[in-house]
Formats: sequence, C-alpha cells, structure tokens
Amino acid sequence: MEVQEIVILIVTGGVAGWLAGLILRKGNIGIIGNVIVGVIGAFIGTWLFGQLDVSIGNEYVNALVASTAGAIILLLLLGLIQKKK
Repeated sequence: MEVQEIVILIVTGGVAGWLAGLILRKGNIGIIGNVIVGVIGAFIGTWLFGQLDVSIGNEYVNALVASTAGAIILLLLLGLIQKKK
C-alpha cells in the first residue's frame, strides 16, 4: 500500500465511523474509535457490497457508503455482544 492509499483509508474510515455513530446515535467514540470502526467497517461493507453486486455512484461515493454500512453493521454487532454480557 502506498502512503496516499493509507491516508485515504484512514480519512474514509474516520468519516464512515463518525457517520455510523451519528446514524445509530451511539455517542462519540473519539477520532481513533471512529477510524477503527470505519476501517473495519470498510472491509465488511466492501465485501458485502461485492457479494450483493451493489454499486452506488462513483468509486469514492461507493467506498464511503459501503464503509458506513459496514461500520453500522459492526456497531450493531458490538451492541448485541455488550447486551449479552
């Protein structure tokens, strides 16, 4: 991975994590938390969108939407795990 790709991944992950937190009203988990949730969500969302053959807009919009969707799924799963404890 080149430096530019890593920076784009971190920025997109941060925005996706922040948007997922806003949508689910999960509160502020901080910049680092947003980036972590967003980056993991990007992997989940990209895989899911690929399996469903979904594409929205250009590559940047699609990446942000997929990352946000994946981050929402991740936060929902984490919420279910925390409720069981």
